[in-house]
Amino acid sequence: MAEDLPSASHPREMGKFDDNERIILNVGGTRHETYKSTLKTLPGTRLALLASDSDLDSVLDQLQQYFFDRHPGVFAYVLNYYRTGKLHCPADVCGPLFEEELSFWGIDETDVEPCCWMTYRQHRDAEEALDVFELNVDNGEEDDDIGKRLGIEDVAADGSVSQWRKWQPVIWNLFEDPYSSRAARVSARL
Repeated sequence: MAEDLPSASHPREMGKFDDNERIILNVGGTRHETYKSTLKTLPGTRLALLASDSDLDSVLDQLQQYFFDRHPGVFAYVLNYYRTGKLHCPADVCGPLFEEELSFWGIDETDVEPCCWMTYRQHRDAEEALDVFELNVDNGEEDDDIGKRLGIEDVAADGSVSQWRKWQPVIWNLFEDPYSSRAARVSARL
């Protein structure tokens, strides 16, 4: 009865693909091996185009290996997306780098799973918060006007306000009132 079971040494017998269907991707010096059919699961992406049937098939059959000078750690998440259909964001990689890699591979950032969306978007939220923060403090007003607007009345004899007095109310609002600005909401999440 054991003769009816497929042998592990013959992938075709186990319902696997022919060796010609395998492809090796060397990304940043790390070797990843998968099937062409796996790469075809996300049409329109760089790897799907690479794996599609074309005139390059004869070259592919001979080489079966491609090198990409890209971030190998991020690529593991990209390849996992092809395999599982779920795009997760690595916690140890900054958002702009992950965003750049997704763009290179032709993957839409909106495909990031909801559980990772906040991690992925954190850099953009922080940038937007800093922009708002800078606008709140430095919008071209005179020192006296800033002092009056922020409730700082102790202006020096020469009419200047100390830097700390300019920033103190804004910084306190960041930490004490998480709804006072977008920057405060970002700092409250951290």
